[in-house]
This record gives sequence, structure tokens and C-alpha cells, in this order.
Amino acid sequence: MRRVGTEEWSGLAMLVVAVAVAAPGLFGAVELMIGRGWWLALFVLLLAALFTAMAAPEQGRSRYVAYGVAVVAAWTLVLTAQHLGLLPVLLVLTAAVSVYVVPLSVGLTVVGLNTAVIILVAVPTTRTPAELTLIVGFYLLIQLASLLSSMTLLREQRMRRELAAAHVELKAAGLRLEESARTEERLRISRELHDLIGHQLTVLTLELETARHRDGAAAREHVERADRVARDLLGDVRATVGQLRTETVDLGQALRRMARDLPGLDVSIDVSADVQVDEERAAAFVRAAQEIITNTIRHAEAQRLRISVTGDDGAAVLDAHDDGRGARRPTFGNGLRGLRERFEALGGEVVVDGSAGFRVTARVPTS
Repeated sequence: MRRVGTEEWSGLAMLVVAVAVAAPGLFGAVELMIGRGWWLALFVLLLAALFTAMAAPEQGRSRYVAYGVAVVAAWTLVLTAQHLGLLPVLLVLTAAVSVYVVPLSVGLTVVGLNTAVIILVAVPTTRTPAELTLIVGFYLLIQLASLLSSMTLLREQRMRRELAAAHVELKAAGLRLEESARTEERLRISRELHDLIGHQLTVLTLELETARHRDGAAAREHVERADRVARDLLGDVRATVGQLRTETVDLGQALRRMARDLPGLDVSIDVSADVQVDEERAAAFVRAAQEIITNTIRHAEAQRLRISVTGDDGAAVLDAHDDGRGARRPTFGNGLRGLRERFEALGGEVVVDGSAGFRVTARVPTS
């Protein structure tokens, strides 16, 4: 079951506030300049436009159109009511939402226009300039406070996401550094075994091969026995070198270390015991997990991410699925594009699906 996130609670609070301040107009407590059905339709349009503006993808224009519709609908609702009441709170809501949709300069412009609408409505109903100033000043300050507090909250959320993403990148870099150090150490030992012991045994074999052609049956027998021992030792050295170069990696431990203690995102890692991959493929899976976790933190607005690695008919398959907003038309950005190229170079593939949350499936042959 998906938990209710911060934005869902914010949307619910916004709905409750909007209905509360518009209740007099909705239920006939105040006179309206237009039909109550039209006024109700405008109110529904306002709410729908606000939620659409907050939920629409950042890359599309629909969020700007929806926000513009919400601003105009709020103006119309306030201007067509005979009594001001708390209706300007609807304008405060549009100012608070602006930071999620448009630049700060546009949000401040909306605040100014909202204030002009309040002045137009308040002038005929206020008795003194002091009363007008108090009303206009109050709603102006409330709008500015709402806009700035929303901006602060949004900035804090972005900073937390960036910090979590940096946390993942740092752990991934640490894993790559450790693996690089282990690889270099294994190669160093391999070279020493080959260059020192292997070379000495090879020289010994050649010397004994020469001695074998000398006179004396007893000497020949001992020389041949030593030759066999030397060749066996040389084979053992080469086998040890081969094992050092192809040592498997604990992929599950590496992925769990990278995904541990992430603020705001619950990541579970499940790696099947029968999955055995070499260093190059393990590095590809670590890089895939890093990219997936980072994208989930920055873009998905998810609470949970499940990553599994299983064996499937001569291939290892990483499947990652979050419970976030998904994407109707998922596209490969620079990170996912680089990931796809890495797996294709290993003979594999990367597939994405944004229909229900966001899912990434990366497959690579194990040999």
C-alpha cells in the first residue's frame, strides 16, 4: 500500500481550505453576480486547474496553461461575489502554488495582480481608507508569506533529494574505488606469480631438459621426475593466476551498501544466490542501480523502490520498480542512455516502463 506523501497532504489541505472559504458562495450565503451553477463550475475549474498544474510534467506546457486558468478562475470567483469575506484566500492559494509551476518573478507578478483584484472588490465595500489599507495589506502579506514559505519548502525538498542523490553517488564511487583497488591488487599478484615463480620454473624446466640428454640412466630418471614436478608446479601457478583474474564479486553486498540509509526512500535489494557475474558485469549492475536510485530520488516522488537481480536462461536480469508518479511516455535521458549503451556493449539490453510507477529492466548474458 502506497503511503501518502507530502504533496498529497498539501493537496488535501488546499482542497479543504478552498471549500471552506468558498462555502458561503457555494451554499447561497452570499449574493453572486452570476448564476450559482456557473460560480460552482468556476470553483471546480479552479481546483482542477491547480491540481493539474502541480501534477503535470515539468517539461510540458500543460502546467503553465493549467496555472493560468486557475489564476483567472480565482479572479472571476472573487470579482463576481457581492461580499468579499474570506474569498481572497483563493488568491492566496494561487500565489502559494506559483512556486511549483512558474519562476519567482512570475509568482510575484501574480501576487501583484491578485492584490489589484482585491482592491477592486474591497473599494466599494470599505468605509474608510484605513480599513481598505488594512484589508489589502493583510492579504498582500499573506500572499507573500505563502509564496515565500512554499518556496522555502520546495527548496528544502530539492536539497534533500540532491543530498540523497549525492549520497548514492558517493557510495557508488566508493564501491568502484574498492573494486578497482582489489582488481589492481589481484593483477599485481598475478604478474608477480607469473614473472617470478613462473619464470623460475620455466628456466628450471629448460635446464632439466638439457640435463636429460646427459649420460647415465639413474641421472636421467631423476631428471625426468624433476621435470614432471616442475611442469606440474608451472601449471598450478598458471591456474592460480587464472582464478585471481576471474574471481567473482559479491553483487548483493555491493548493492545493499550503496542503497543503505537513504532519507525519504525505502530501497530493498534482492540478489539470487545463483547469480554469478564477473567484475565487468557487476560494475554494470552497480552503475545501473546507482542511476535508478538517483533518478527515483530526483524525479519519481516515490516512497519505495524494489531492486532484484535474478538468473534467467544464461543471463542476469536486474529489475527495479518504484511506486512513484511514473511517466506516460518514458524517455532515455543522458544517464539512462549511457546505461543502455553500457549493457548493449556487453550483449544485453535495457527496457523502461512508466505505466505504473517506473520500471527499469536490464539484462546481460553471464558469459
